[in-house]
Amino acid sequence: MRKVFIAGNWKMHKNRVEAASLAGELISAFSGEKKKIMIAPPFTALATVAEVLKGSKILLGAQNMGPEEKGAHTGEISPQMLTELGVSVVILGHSERRHVYGEGDELINRKVLLALKHNLEIILCVGETLDEREKDIAAQVVENQVVEGLKGVSEKAMKQVTIAYEPVWAIGTGRTATAGDADTIHTLIRGLLIRLYSKKAGEEAVIQYGGSVKPDNTAELMNMENIDGLLVGGASLTADTFIKIVKYE
Repeated sequence: MRKVFIAGNWKMHKNRVEAASLAGELISAFSGEKKKIMIAPPFTALATVAEVLKGSKILLGAQNMGPEEKGAHTGEISPQMLTELGVSVVILGHSERRHVYGEGDELINRKVLLALKHNLEIILCVGETLDEREKDIAAQVVENQVVEGLKGVSEKAMKQVTIAYEPVWAIGTGRTATAGDADTIHTLIRGLLIRLYSKKAGEEAVIQYGGSVKPDNTAELMNMENIDGLLVGGASLTADTFIKIVKYE
């Protein structure tokens, strides 16, 4: 049975004091929680939050990672730098990295392979733009992103990979794909993983939904057969809303 995985992506929010405070509130709230939970503060707060999370079940995530281990790569962060801080999960291919900062599938795939080399878990984000959805090529776009992002990834390594479907038009806009629409793409992704790897690998894969997730739409999304978790943006920035999402009924 797939374990529910809910992750909070804080993006470019929270200084160290604010990040530590929020992490502390979440530890108290989730002390007996059985779901898998991750929070991804900005890079500047990783060390601070790592100290707060010690001894808790909440995983520390990073919002991005460079494609190289070391060298003349100004502004980049290597996987070793992340693991040294206690990071165990890294978000790769987020729509903002793809569409704002121009990261393509080849670069994202390099990051995926490097992260796996250093035993990091990965949340690989995929999703279509509004224009692509209106052109009725959402399925094609998502399939291509999954295939290209997982090039060279073995079936064994897939145990460390979570796929997050995040329709670009629903991120930070207040618009959310209907639960049925989201599950349709999730079903497509699961079927693709079965074709790429095996029935077992596809059925065991955890596939998250991301895109204007809020407490009032969480239960409906999570009741879908192929939605196994959530990648939460703005609603993960306050303890009240993130706790309600994690403790959905």
